[in-house]
Amino acid sequence: MSERPQRRRRLDKESRQAEILDIAAEVFSEKGYQLTSTAEIAERAGIVEGTIYRHFASKRELLNKVVTRAYEEAIADFEDHLAGIHGTWNRLRYLIWRHLKTIHDDPALARLVQYEVKTDPDYRETVVFELNRSYTRCTTRIIEDAIAAGEFHADIPVSIARDMVYGGIDHQTWSYLRGEKDIDVDRIADHIATLVYRGLARGPAPAADDTLARIDERLARIETLLEH
Repeated sequence: MSERPQRRRRLDKESRQAEILDIAAEVFSEKGYQLTSTAEIAERAGIVEGTIYRHFASKRELLNKVVTRAYEEAIADFEDHLAGIHGTWNRLRYLIWRHLKTIHDDPALARLVQYEVKTDPDYRETVVFELNRSYTRCTTRIIEDAIAAGEFHADIPVSIARDMVYGGIDHQTWSYLRGEKDIDVDRIADHIATLVYRGLARGPAPAADDTLARIDERLARIETLLEH
């Protein structure tokens, strides 16, 4: 007979849900959605499988909650860092760079979003869909602000400019998510930001200031500290 999962300390509801989400994210990343079972998530959490269903209605809801949390953290990160970045090109470049870096650093999560969450027939009815709209809205706000200031032409729909950004990122990262080759996050971010800026701007693209370099350096230092 297999051993029963060792019972963990009693946690309040919020803490238990957070713990289950942490472990679910780990297993989904390792095995993918289809090969993950709630039984394995429960075993790693040291709880019985029924405990998961007291907090989440299904494995699909569990996946959506994992992705929801990632979106919420990314949107908060955008808002925090954009407050210290000035200039349309710099702001666009930061959002593109941050999105690319997220894909580069956590390709398993990116695959879950792209191939599992967004292909769900009910995707448009989910909280994740609304969060994705809020996420890309960070980009469209920058473009709308530049149009209002007279920096960008107003005759190109903002939605097309947005789709150029995220469609370009999807195309550039497709092979990487298939495990075929690495991506140069900085180079791709520079090229996409410049392409979009030049396509919309009334004048030449400005030279980038050193704000982004300082942010990149600061993030690199933080990541190095977390690794040790």
